[in-house]
Amino acid sequence: MTIKDMFKRYIPPADQPDPERQAKARRYARTQRQLFFAEMALGGLYLAALLAASRYGLLHIVIPLPPPGATVALFVLILLGYTLLSAPLSLYSGFTLPRRYGLLTQGLGSWLRDAIKGMVITLLMGGIVVGIVYWMLQRFPSVWWLLSAGFVILLGVAMTNLTPILLLPLFFKVEPLDRPELVERLTRLAERTGKRVKGVFTMNLSHKGTAANAALMGLGNTRRIVLTDTLLDAYTPEEIEVILAHELAHHVHGDVAKALLTQAVTVLAGLYIAHLVLGWGASFFDYRELSQPATLPLFGLVMGIMAVVMKTPVNALSRHTEARADAYALKLTNNPAAFITMMTKLANQNLAEERPAPWVEFFFYSHPPFYRRIAMARGHAAAHNQPQDV
Repeated sequence: MTIKDMFKRYIPPADQPDPERQAKARRYARTQRQLFFAEMALGGLYLAALLAASRYGLLHIVIPLPPPGATVALFVLILLGYTLLSAPLSLYSGFTLPRRYGLLTQGLGSWLRDAIKGMVITLLMGGIVVGIVYWMLQRFPSVWWLLSAGFVILLGVAMTNLTPILLLPLFFKVEPLDRPELVERLTRLAERTGKRVKGVFTMNLSHKGTAANAALMGLGNTRRIVLTDTLLDAYTPEEIEVILAHELAHHVHGDVAKALLTQAVTVLAGLYIAHLVLGWGASFFDYRELSQPATLPLFGLVMGIMAVVMKTPVNALSRHTEARADAYALKLTNNPAAFITMMTKLANQNLAEERPAPWVEFFFYSHPPFYRRIAMARGHAAAHNQPQDV
């Protein structure tokens, strides 16, 4: 049965998660969207100011470093400047708002330490990318965009592989799950799909937040199941099994590789457009050469616009991918009742909107909203004459 067939067979009224939690979810989502647009406006104004400074020669600064190094230094200064400028918005959206709605439990000091860690990682990774890209721009001015795209793609693959063993432990305590029966159950499920995992781990999320999540992280020898303690505390083994089946579907269908390919196409297109725009902007901005640090704001503007333009089609593709993973999970576990109770718990716990406005779903959602996922599960149950309630 295809995804479309499931929806055609049965699309019931949306299930009703806790009404009070849903009221909070709608307010929380609305505020998040307002903050998103505010941050976009602030970022746009900041880039416009940098472009004006570049136009009038204010960014033709002398940094006592070779050209790629000078560009990396300017990148660090620009990013730190924006971090300071946007600090009130970041503090409100990342700390005050989720604490107000009960999704964040960590104190300000702990949150700031995590924010600083994230900033250091961003500066490090961003600095490496900017340095390599501008070195390519200096050495290979006609094909720099193609070579740079290849480097960014390889870096993306490496980070996908290394995130569970290098980055995740910087923010959370991750240790092997000490529940032998559940470990065996989930390992057997993975083996049924032909995907081997390096183990089942638990992530201590409860000391920072209340949301629940699970993931199948890494590729090949680093692939591992990671469950948050907030999930383990509130969900049955059957519900956790359905969640893992969804995550396994992404690896069975090659969705990780497809996501990397989508990212690669986006990066390649963005870098090629940047190549064209930098060539056009050379005379308007009075660039002596395209690899000089002063071109960085124009380069950032092009890549930022590409990210915004691609957000909607990438989200649409992601929703299709996630719906297909739901269908696979239902087929693999054949347990629509557990799927329905799991999704209802997640909606309540994570403050997910039950039925967002169509335009919100279209522009912002990378996953199908709650009511569509429940409809699919009920369609599966109806097609196989199974109970829809536990």
